[in-house]
Amino acid sequence: MGNCITFCFCTACTSLLSSCCGSSKESNIPPSATSGRKRSVFLLMLSIAIAFSFQYGVAPALQPDKNNVIKELVNGWSDGCEEFNSADLQLQCSGHSGTYRAASSALIFFVLAATAAYFKPTANREAWFLKTIFFLILNVVSMFIPNEPLFGLIMVNIFRVGAVFFIFLQQIIFVDVAHNLNESWVAKADKAEVEEGEGAGKKWLYSLLGLCAILFTGSIVVIGFLFKYFGGCGINIAFITVTLVIGLISTALQLMGEEASLLTSASVFSYATYLCFVSVSQNPNSDCNPALADSNVVNIVIGVGITIISLLWTGWSYTAGTRVGEKVEKSDAVDDNADTGIGIRESVSSRVVGADENQVEAVSGIVVSTEKHDSISETEDDELDTFSISWKLNIMLCLITCWYAVALTAWGVVEIGGNSANPSVGRVSMWMITGSQWLMQMLYLWTLTAAKIFPDRDFS
Repeated sequence: MGNCITFCFCTACTSLLSSCCGSSKESNIPPSATSGRKRSVFLLMLSIAIAFSFQYGVAPALQPDKNNVIKELVNGWSDGCEEFNSADLQLQCSGHSGTYRAASSALIFFVLAATAAYFKPTANREAWFLKTIFFLILNVVSMFIPNEPLFGLIMVNIFRVGAVFFIFLQQIIFVDVAHNLNESWVAKADKAEVEEGEGAGKKWLYSLLGLCAILFTGSIVVIGFLFKYFGGCGINIAFITVTLVIGLISTALQLMGEEASLLTSASVFSYATYLCFVSVSQNPNSDCNPALADSNVVNIVIGVGITIISLLWTGWSYTAGTRVGEKVEKSDAVDDNADTGIGIRESVSSRVVGADENQVEAVSGIVVSTEKHDSISETEDDELDTFSISWKLNIMLCLITCWYAVALTAWGVVEIGGNSANPSVGRVSMWMITGSQWLMQMLYLWTLTAAKIFPDRDFS
């Protein structure tokens, strides 16, 4: 029954992919860094859905105590789980292997897609129907592979390593985004002062202060609730206290220096508070975790829904052009410079076709207009057509796949606590989230103190 449901779901998703994602562009149009992003993230969504169906649908149906038709599947999905004495732990072990099957299929697909896009820049937007068929075949084949040693030993450790890299990258990106957000709003305030007159930029500055007040107030209120509802054991109290203390220290250092901004401190503090909540809600100790819910229908729908939405948001937001190194288009350089306040660091050059090599004239800066607008050589056109960094999109999706594999299986640890309403509960998951929070806060503290510790170095 579980296999039938999975097959029907995959078939429906394939039809949805063909109708929603549109057709590919012509092959002579240069690809962007995010070429094929929608289709790729859709396959990530499909992989997450298959992982859930394998973990909570197929795995329970393939337990040894059930009257199964295909004995080979039962033996394959139970391989390595016999060492657990409890039937619940054996079921959890088998469910984890289902997630590893779906994630392994996605990881193989995105690695091959990255390789293809590296050697052929347009590969990310070609043959998506065949790619989808190949992706589904990988998932079907994975169902017939025994757990050991591929899934239970090799893939789970690959997922752990990839997830650690993703967490590290995630924290760096967030601190950078917090800095750029403040710079963007200040630049808009300065622009309004110049274009609309004195005092016109105050609306942006007041908005900054208002947003800071909301973030700081919300963080303090949430921390108060965390102390009240999750403070039943010492480890939770320690996590919450560290979040509060480091947040206050970071804000104080920022106010005493010029290395950051109030909005950056407020953003980092609020995100650290959110990570603290996620961490303490992963504690498998029911005495200090009221978020542990029973596996009733409502809690399962809420738990699965929140997990899928957060995973898909991560997959979509962290594959944006600015995350995978997409460069600003020349035609948009002026507008982007005005909106973000970030100076143009690259120069635009033009050459006159037909001139001698000694008469080649380079123009640096922003080219507003030119009478020789058709003067770019065919060689440069060929270089532009072949240049692409769209393979980085697939590398990022590989890391996200590793992250979702461990997020749905409590980092591969089989222990009492997690269920379909709380799929990521576990001590390892709790400590990994706490570690990522500490990493982000330490990175931000470093940006505040590095210039003071090493005044002879340039950290700009």
